[in-house]
Amino acid sequence: MRPPRGDSGGGEEGEAMAAAAAAVGGDSGGAGTAGGEEAAVGGEAGRRGAVAAAAVAAGGGGSKVVVVPHKHDGVFIAKAKEDALCTKNMVPGESVYGEKRISVQNEDGTKVEYRVWNPFRSKLAAAVLGGVDNIWIAPGTRVLYLGGASGTTVSHVSDIVGPARILALNASYFLKNGGHFVISIKANCIDSTMPAEAVFASEVEKLKADQFKPSEQVTLEPFERDHACVVGGYRMPKKQKGTS
Repeated sequence: MRPPRGDSGGGEEGEAMAAAAAAVGGDSGGAGTAGGEEAAVGGEAGRRGAVAAAAVAAGGGGSKVVVVPHKHDGVFIAKAKEDALCTKNMVPGESVYGEKRISVQNEDGTKVEYRVWNPFRSKLAAAVLGGVDNIWIAPGTRVLYLGGASGTTVSHVSDIVGPARILALNASYFLKNGGHFVISIKANCIDSTMPAEAVFASEVEKLKADQFKPSEQVTLEPFERDHACVVGGYRMPKKQKGTS
């Protein structure tokens, strides 16, 4: 099967790859992956296989990048001449702290964007590359993050956890019982392998499990492709039965 093709966020992608590789003992002429990281990634990547490939402009020449799942769910490795840790960008086209982005086009024409997770800017990224066994953060988990001064690490945690859980967590703290919510769902940011309608239905079920009661769902076509807007209430009071 021909791997999907893509492009990077800019010609400086090689610098970001080199910076990330340095944390795992790589150099500019080598594969950029140390034995410890290879042990952490190799088995998982071999089991699941490559999920995406991109053509990246690095120093004027093109180099192929293969994006594979890391052993930690929601975290990925962009494998090229220099390897880089990355997460799937929850807001494609946007950078949080000037990090490089890798855009991948799947065979069905959909695009997935990844953000390079710089271990020199994030202690959690450094721990992942250092071979930590479990970070207890995965898609759908609840995370209380303290000390998010510049937003670097917490933005990648946000990518991993996903938008439905972020809404649920914030609602539990800030939204009163009987309050209302509006959420926009972009299907291919959650799962580019499933039909958009199936992704929407799955996210709505997650909302219901967290005591949200969706009342409306509309597609954002033709303005936004594979997007839906869901509106509803939170912890809605039960209707009192009329007395005779």
